[in-house]
Amino acid sequence: HGSDIQGIFDKRGNLILQGRILKLASRMVAKLVDEVIIVSEHLKSYLPSISYHVIPMGIDINLFSPMQLTVARQALGLPLDKRLVLFVGDPTRTEKRFWLARESVDVLQNQLNVELVVGHGVLHADMPLYMNACDVLLLTSSSEGSPTVVKEALACNLPVISVDVGDVRMRIAAIEGCVLCKDDCPSTISDALITVLTRNQRISGRHSVLSLDEELLTQTVLQVYQRVIGKGL
Repeated sequence: HGSDIQGIFDKRGNLILQGRILKLASRMVAKLVDEVIIVSEHLKSYLPSISYHVIPMGIDINLFSPMQLTVARQALGLPLDKRLVLFVGDPTRTEKRFWLARESVDVLQNQLNVELVVGHGVLHADMPLYMNACDVLLLTSSSEGSPTVVKEALACNLPVISVDVGDVRMRIAAIEGCVLCKDDCPSTISDALITVLTRNQRISGRHSVLSLDEELLTQTVLQVYQRVIGKGL
């Protein structure tokens, strides 16, 4: 997902020592291997001057599809009278910056009847329910390659609010109802939440990720592996 060549960051977005070592090691390995695959074009800046393939992480288009919000909420036992903000990821992982998501939502408590829903430890098969039950996906990570959760949200027509990380800009910039925050300040993110939650509409995002069907992209990855095997014959 890009964390190897980008390194590991602390909760404030600073590269830690282990991250620097991992980043250096990844660059060295990239020079030695026969083929390199990255999940997003922006990751090329972390590579030495070598050829590479850009193959995004695919998604299960059939699993992640739109459904009625009320049906999804009832299935999960979530309240029908609140605006729900979805955070997907492990809150204890520093680069996910759960504290930033929490603070951005807490600011709104006096303005909106809003609740932060944490999608961690959830079966992958159940994640579409969460995406269809919530009103917006919030991504606050300090480091990402090509976050799969954003693509899965788009497949469900769920609005996305995100800091400028990984390839999210490319994924959501042209989709009405999504917001790419200009900075990482809680006030900026909370303003974006107000905009999206008061708009109260699903987006037309599914069409933008149909080419990311995991079955199609798996075949592309296999072709790269077959090239490597062919070189050894």
